[in-house]
Amino acid sequence: MIKQIDGGVCAAKGFKANGVHCGIRKNRTKRDLALIFSEASASAAAVYTTNLVKGAPLTVTKAHIADGKAQAVICNSGNANTCNANGIEIAEGMSDLLAKELGIKAEDVVVASTGVIGQPLDLAPIASGIPSLCSGLSSDFEASKLAAEGIMTTDTKLKEISFSFNIGGKECKIGGIAKGSGMIHPNMATMLVFITTDCAVSSEMLQAALSEDVKHSFNMVSVDGDTSTNDMVTVLANGMAGNAEISSEGAEFDLFKEALAKVTTYLCREIARDGEGATKLLECKVSGAKNEATAKVVAKSVICSSLFKAAMFGADANWGRVLCAIGYSGAEVDVAKVDVSFVSEAGRIDVCKNGAGIDFSEEKAKEILTKDEIQIIIGLGDGNGSACAWGCDLTYDYVKINGDYRT
Repeated sequence: MIKQIDGGVCAAKGFKANGVHCGIRKNRTKRDLALIFSEASASAAAVYTTNLVKGAPLTVTKAHIADGKAQAVICNSGNANTCNANGIEIAEGMSDLLAKELGIKAEDVVVASTGVIGQPLDLAPIASGIPSLCSGLSSDFEASKLAAEGIMTTDTKLKEISFSFNIGGKECKIGGIAKGSGMIHPNMATMLVFITTDCAVSSEMLQAALSEDVKHSFNMVSVDGDTSTNDMVTVLANGMAGNAEISSEGAEFDLFKEALAKVTTYLCREIARDGEGATKLLECKVSGAKNEATAKVVAKSVICSSLFKAAMFGADANWGRVLCAIGYSGAEVDVAKVDVSFVSEAGRIDVCKNGAGIDFSEEKAKEILTKDEIQIIIGLGDGNGSACAWGCDLTYDYVKINGDYRT
């Protein structure tokens, strides 16, 4: 049984966290430096952005965890450390400074940055903030919140979750924090996500679990169609729960993957819900596809349609925009079999049957679409393939936020 618990990244045994303001961001009320620390060396796995332009921290992190081990994660917000001539030097410098303060190896540090691209990043404020960042480490639930605050940029809400599960008679815990609100349209992972667990899992199996999971979770989220240069999802597993290490496939590995999916799915939904300027979470559920790949293409095409997203903002049951998005998706679909319905806490309304419009109440549709969480249910009538994608509506505020993001 997998049960939701409090704790975030501090729920798992042996993990501590903190977040401080060090001076990268001008607003002193906003934390801009976060830390997650494991008392023991941990198995490490990560996935990275597919954007050809990559932040220096990703290059450094990839090298650091090549041995499958890590013990700490440091992340700054307010500056992406991307497209900077000395970016690698800064990222390595962050690792070195933290390692000295914690008494660990620099190669055991995962380093991440988020914020404005192409702006020089000064190491001085980070150096000045690391001592208080480390001295304030705590395993309290509040410490996870501080770390979550430290990685936020245009986010309006904290994103964290944790669960417990039992493997081999040992209680294991897993939790995560995330940042992400805009520049979200990945094809590997998304945003910045840091996950911790005290379950003993080999680095090879941890990587296998994460790589498989993102295909169904973070790869299925889109806010605005832009893939960030700094996206990264990292999982640390320190084994302090005391279970026998999971080193091969089987029932225990399946249970771990299920627990991991609980964390990632929750964070996906929260990231989409908090899309820049968004007022509604959109969840597109596709069934009846020839295969899963087809269902994924259809779901993502609909959730990415700017016209459809704008219609959802206006609570307009414009089902034609759903079919339009399906039609240009490239998926092999018989449009004459497509059914479309909209669902929210206000009820369900069928708007399209066999690829054609049907009579429905515009008043009831408006009532359903004014809610803050909407499901788009699509039936393709071609097979057993299914998929789910998450996104948000497109509002005036998205343009306002991004019109002067840098300045």
